[in-house]
Amino acid sequence: MTDTLTPVLTRNWGQPRSWVLDEYRAQGGYEGLKKALTMTPTEVMNEVKDANLRGRGGAGFPTGMKWSFVPQDNPNPKYLVVNGDESEPGTCKDIPLLMASPHTLVEGVIISSYAINAHTAFIYIRGEVVHPIRRVRKAVQEAYDAGLLGKDILGSGYDLDVIVHSGAGAYICGEETALLNSLEGLRGQPRLRPPFPAVAGLYASPTVVNNVESISTVPSILAYGKDWFTSMGTEKSKGFTIYSLSGHVAHPGQYEAPMGITMRELIDLAGGIREGHQLKFFTPGGSSTPILTPDALDTVMDFEGLAAAGTMLGTKAMQIFDETTSIVRTTRRWVEFYKHESCGKCTPCREGTWWLAQLLARFEEGTAHEGDVDKLLSVCDDITGKSFCTLAEGAVACVTSAVRNFREEFEVGYHTPAWEYLPYAKSALFPVAQDDLEVRA
Repeated sequence: MTDTLTPVLTRNWGQPRSWVLDEYRAQGGYEGLKKALTMTPTEVMNEVKDANLRGRGGAGFPTGMKWSFVPQDNPNPKYLVVNGDESEPGTCKDIPLLMASPHTLVEGVIISSYAINAHTAFIYIRGEVVHPIRRVRKAVQEAYDAGLLGKDILGSGYDLDVIVHSGAGAYICGEETALLNSLEGLRGQPRLRPPFPAVAGLYASPTVVNNVESISTVPSILAYGKDWFTSMGTEKSKGFTIYSLSGHVAHPGQYEAPMGITMRELIDLAGGIREGHQLKFFTPGGSSTPILTPDALDTVMDFEGLAAAGTMLGTKAMQIFDETTSIVRTTRRWVEFYKHESCGKCTPCREGTWWLAQLLARFEEGTAHEGDVDKLLSVCDDITGKSFCTLAEGAVACVTSAVRNFREEFEVGYHTPAWEYLPYAKSALFPVAQDDLEVRA
C-alpha cells in the first residue's frame, strides 16, 4: 500500500470555487477525457477493466467488466445512469464530492459513456440535496458551453447529452432497478432479474448503472494510467477511495486513502475517539453492514478483508460509537429507518421490518419478555434470503450482528429501559435536554 493520504478525488476540495470549470481545468481536469477520445471505446473499457476499478457504491463489482456486459449488437440506444441517491444512514461521500467538484463526475460520465457507446446519460441525485443538484446542473451547463458535451465533443465526432434528474427521496431508489423505474416515472420498486439492466434496463434498452464515486474515479485512471492506479490498494482491491467517519471521533469527515487501510489508522486520522472515551462498536460500510467491535480495529478495510471478518465494505461509512452508546437504541433507529423506507413490494421486508421495530421498541422501553431475543433472531431468519431485494438483508444484518456482539445488553431490556441503563445524554455529541432524548411508548 502507498502513502496513507492519497488526494486524488479530494485534491481540489480546498480550492476556492473548486466546482467551477476554470478551477477544475487548472487542476488538470478533462485531461483524462482528451486522452480517452484519442482511443477507441474498447481501449477505454479495457483500460478501466485492467485497472480493476471495483464499484464504490457497495457491491464492489468490477466496473469495466460491468461495462463489457452491454451488448453492442443491440439496436436500441445504450444508456449510462449515475446513481447519486446516497441515503444510507452514515453515508456521506458522494454528496460532498458533488458539492466540491461536480466536474470530476461530469468528466467521468463523458468517458464512461464513450466507452459503452452511449449517447445519453442520466445523473440521478437524491431530491432533498438541493444545493448539490444545482452545482451538478451548473457544471453540466458549463460543459455544454465549453464544447465538452453536446455535438462533436472536442472535435472527436462523439455526441453526448447529459440529463440531471432529482429523485423524490426514497431510499429504495438506491437499488439500481428501482432507480430505473423512478427515471421512467414509475413507482420506485425493484424489478425482477433477469433480464439485467445491461440487457434491458432504462426504457428496455442496454443500461449501465454506476455509483457517483465509481464514475468519478474513471478520469484519473485515463489521465495517469492503469499501472498508476493499481500501484495503490491491495491485491484484489485496487486504487483509492473515500471513507466517511462520523460519530464519536474527534474530527468526523471524509478521508481519502488507498484501499486496504485499517480502521485503527482511519480513526487515528480522525483524531481518535473523543477524549476520555473508548470505542464500543462501529459500522464498516453503513448501517446495512454487520457491526464490528474493537477486536477488528486492525482489519484491512477492503472488500476481501471485511468479508473475512463477516461483514462488508459497503459504502465505506464508518459510524463510530463509544461506550456511552446504547446498542439497543442504535439498532432500533436503524430498523425504524428500514421499516419506513421499505417499498412494500414483498411481504418479508414489509412485514418483517415492522415486527423487528415492534420488538426493538420493547427492548428499549424495558418491557421485553424472556425469550424475545430469540424471537428477534427468529424474525430475522424469516427475512433473510426471502426478500425481493437487499434492503431487508441490510435491516437484518444490523440486528443479528448487534445481538451477536451485545446479547447481554439486549437482555437488560427485560427489566430496564435503555435510557436508564445508558443515559442518552452521555452519548450525545451536543448538549441536549434529557426529555428530547427519551423515547417512550
